[in-house]
Amino acid sequence: MNKLLLIEDDADFGFMLQHYLQLSGYDVHWMQSPAELLLAENILPYDLLILDVMLPVKSGFTLAQEIKEYYPEVPFIFLTAKEQKIDKITGLKIGADDYLTKPCDPEELVLRIQNILKRNKKNDQITSITLGSYQFFPQRLLLTHPLEQFKLTEREAKLLQFLCQRNGSLVTREEILQQVWGNSDFFNGRSMDVFITRLRKYLKHDLNLHITSSRGVGFNISF
Repeated sequence: MNKLLLIEDDADFGFMLQHYLQLSGYDVHWMQSPAELLLAENILPYDLLILDVMLPVKSGFTLAQEIKEYYPEVPFIFLTAKEQKIDKITGLKIGADDYLTKPCDPEELVLRIQNILKRNKKNDQITSITLGSYQFFPQRLLLTHPLEQFKLTEREAKLLQFLCQRNGSLVTREEILQQVWGNSDFFNGRSMDVFITRLRKYLKHDLNLHITSSRGVGFNISF
């Protein structure tokens, strides 16, 4: 079941949308204020975000920009009561996948959600990497397992992807530092060791999946 995040401050409209989307087969988490986003635990990644533009505390535009810094691949739709062209242009420049003016037709919203999710699913099928019992989506910075899923940082994802691309071959520390960190100074070397430890923890659910090290030389991943 696809998981959606709806942030809409209008109580009646938000309740109606949540109810309709749930009847359409989606798991919908509804918030009335962006402030709730800061308090909730494990609320991302969602499959799609639906953001009202006019929100308390901060605008939907500002919120979307903040979210995209950490989750650049998550798709989102803007909802707004305004009909000004500049708002639509602003939303699309931020990277919105779609834009609807309120009051919108819930059936139309569902169709647009379906199209976006279908398109993203095709992209995921192309860009995903199978790691034992894990599925890794580099562009979405997402590592999933039947027992748990992890939202990676961009550097964690880049490091894991670089190791995977070498198909189990040993990758030297120098190569990793140059490709992922940009230079191979001492401090980046210590940082790399910390990131390798993190990735090993993420991969703990598959006992046959290992990131092994050749002391002082480099690393390789077996899957």
